[in-house]
Amino acid sequence: MPEYLYKAITKEGVIVKNKVECDNKQNLIKKLKNGDLLPIDIVQVGYGRGRTNGFSRRNGIDIDEVMQNENSSTINQGKTKTKTKVNITLSKRERVTNKDILVFTQDFYLLKKADFNNIHALSTIIDNTENTTFKSILQDVLTGVENGDYIYKTLEYYSDIFPYIYINMIKVGELSDSLVPSLEQAIKYLESNTNTMRKLKGILIPNIIQFVALLVLLFVGCLYTIPTIQSVYEEVGTKDKLPTITIAFSNAIQWIANNWYILVGIIIIIIGAIVWYVRTPKGKYKFDKFKYTMPIFGKLFYSLDFSRLMRAMLLNLQNGMRIQEALDVSKNVVKNNVMRSMIETSINNILDGKSWIDPFEKSGLSSSMVIEMLRVGMQTDLSEMMEKLVEYMEIDIKNIMDNIMVVLPQLIYSIIGVLLIFVVLVILVPCIQVYMSNFLFSAAGL
Repeated sequence: MPEYLYKAITKEGVIVKNKVECDNKQNLIKKLKNGDLLPIDIVQVGYGRGRTNGFSRRNGIDIDEVMQNENSSTINQGKTKTKTKVNITLSKRERVTNKDILVFTQDFYLLKKADFNNIHALSTIIDNTENTTFKSILQDVLTGVENGDYIYKTLEYYSDIFPYIYINMIKVGELSDSLVPSLEQAIKYLESNTNTMRKLKGILIPNIIQFVALLVLLFVGCLYTIPTIQSVYEEVGTKDKLPTITIAFSNAIQWIANNWYILVGIIIIIIGAIVWYVRTPKGKYKFDKFKYTMPIFGKLFYSLDFSRLMRAMLLNLQNGMRIQEALDVSKNVVKNNVMRSMIETSINNILDGKSWIDPFEKSGLSSSMVIEMLRVGMQTDLSEMMEKLVEYMEIDIKNIMDNIMVVLPQLIYSIIGVLLIFVVLVILVPCIQVYMSNFLFSAAGL
């Protein structure tokens, strides 16, 4: 059924917006008029797929609440302008991606450089946004701006979509009247983050596909091919037998196929126990520590979190915050409990008159280069040194990624090599024996 975005006005003069499903535009107009709403604008925005899950909007209320539970004359009392009430049910069919946020930020940055005000810039971007979910969010942001709110206030409501450090950049820009430079920094952050994730996916996905393909080949081969070969041997009465490893592995696969529910049950129990333990405070802390110390990816995870922290601190320091306040505000950009524990210790060190850098040094996770740059910054200009530190961290993360791109394929190829040898021994050797037909001589007594 088509989805329409409409704008209408009530008898009391309250403008309402909503996104609804209706069979056609004419019937929607009739329904609006029957509900004492005068249509102003109706635009088809997509097609519904039945019942959808929505969530509430920060700057909106349901149209039924406007019509049934509120007195519109009270809403406008003491105001010179009509207050807009918005409720656009957000569809979860279209996921908001990093690319959507990046494109929005780039467009917003260009329009702000062209001296567009926030309302004009947001309205222009909304008209050109194709993702209906993101379009609805931007409508909510626009409504907040029209009602006198800062942009970051609405973005904070959608913290599950916009990264905290991104919201913090917009907040610093709005409060310090330097939104254009903040948007430029936000673009660099999003581009860097997007490139990092693209590289990781480029490394992992092809190798995982190869690994899974070999596992499927091994499983299917043992489940169907080996029993077929075995039946041929039995029919001709040969004394030759399949390799012991082939028979053993084939029997194991057959048992798994016949008793799959037992294996699935065991796996579910193990996964459930791990998930339960990770959700406990102790388990969560240990799991977060494992993220920072695990082979290959540990250093990368720590560097990414530490870089986000330093970038957020830099923005707050440039906005006039003291180190303690900058740490306290910036800690929200990091979700890892180990990092947050180090930040809390740093804040306590400042209160006790100690160095806030010590917890990061004692953890053994930060490089000596990073620690030394922070120490020099404390003796000179911390904000200036942090700018250089952020640049250094970007180079360091790139180098770590390059090392991963060298090491990880070698590791995966080694595993795939072992698996491939196993496939040869278990499946290909029996197939070659059948092809060579040596077992026929044995069956004939030769």
